[in-house]
Amino acid sequence: MFQDFQNVFQFNITVGDVVLNISIAFLCGMAIAFLYRITYRGPGYSIAFINSIVILSMITAIVIMVIGNNLARAFGLVGAMSIIRFRTAVKETQDIVFIFFSLAIGMAAGVGFHAIAITGTLFVGLILLILSKIYFVSPKQQEFLLQFTYSSSGKTEEASYFPIFKRYCKHNKLINAKSTEVRDALELAYYVQLKNINESREFIKELKRLDGASNINLFFDEERFYA
Repeated sequence: MFQDFQNVFQFNITVGDVVLNISIAFLCGMAIAFLYRITYRGPGYSIAFINSIVILSMITAIVIMVIGNNLARAFGLVGAMSIIRFRTAVKETQDIVFIFFSLAIGMAAGVGFHAIAITGTLFVGLILLILSKIYFVSPKQQEFLLQFTYSSSGKTEEASYFPIFKRYCKHNKLINAKSTEVRDALELAYYVQLKNINESREFIKELKRLDGASNINLFFDEERFYA
């Protein structure tokens, strides 16, 4: 069994094999990048990240072919990678999934397991597509992050924006309050669920009419409140 495992990594690669492996990695990487584009639900996707998915699968295939069954090359690669400092923070969990997806497919293509690379791309891609469409993983309600600065007049105990919240929101939750340099002014952040998403502009206009309310911003937050 161990001998069979070793045989997998004994490469006698020709130029044709290199071209074929990289081509398979490229085609699978393109499919993964397209899948990322159609399943991404954030406010705006990065073109650079989509291109990186394709290139990553190709580079991984090349690295696997270079290493082969040479342990010294593998350790050399680890040493070279440790010199590079990666400073880009991955903000979305979905991005991490697609990075590992691209790496795995690139490894399969580099070893020459084309059937695994193609089948894995199709099967895992289909699962990701299904999960992005079916009901139980999709948010039932659309939530917003509301940020604004509010200066209280002190005339009433209840803040003047609460009646507007009651009129437009199903529910609201204060998640952050921070003092400012201006006296009696606070920077507030709320999660709000609107009764009617089409009334978001009217909601903002009503808040802007309030005395003491300024710097009002409403952000869509799809990953919040799935119940």
